[in-house]
Amino acid sequence: MSTWFDTLKRSFADVPVDNANDNGISTTEFLEAAESLLTLFDLLGSAAFTPVKSDLAGNIKKVRERQQAAPEESATLQVLVLNELKTKKHVAAEGLVWLVRGLDFTAQSLRHNIDNTSKELSESFRDAYGRTLKPHHSMFIKPIFSAAMSATPYRKDFYAKLGSDDTVVKSKLETEVAALEERVAILKSFQDRKEAKW
Repeated sequence: MSTWFDTLKRSFADVPVDNANDNGISTTEFLEAAESLLTLFDLLGSAAFTPVKSDLAGNIKKVRERQQAAPEESATLQVLVLNELKTKKHVAAEGLVWLVRGLDFTAQSLRHNIDNTSKELSESFRDAYGRTLKPHHSMFIKPIFSAAMSATPYRKDFYAKLGSDDTVVKSKLETEVAALEERVAILKSFQDRKEAKW
């Protein structure tokens, strides 16, 4: 029984976190998992999600370009940001802020939907958007994202696209979302620190 989760190059559950070393999150694996998650927006099946997906992809690219430019200074996302800020630049640091916001939005949308089994995706996505990305978006961007929230498929259709075995899908979705939430929380607390700001 194949599911969408089996197609992922990397799951967030497989992204190493070095608890002994400032909860360092491995850069390569994190970016692979973020890229894998982008295919979720394809399952939502609406062109309205194209801006959401391209926004995430653009921010992944900014972080990866910094990693490629200074691989020895980029083992974890936290180290990558701190080393980039020393150069008086913040392209990747800012990209990571927006990437984390986008992933937080995705995690909160899915969490709301897992925990509220009678809710449609549009409600879960709209609720999460209001709490994560909307406060940071300009008046030009908000309508684009609002259109995407309204274009989500019906709950039953979306879950069917994740896989045919409901029990397996729910279990794998719970694992993936919990791992994503944990890594987003680590990065948000890091980004709140003075040395991670520019």
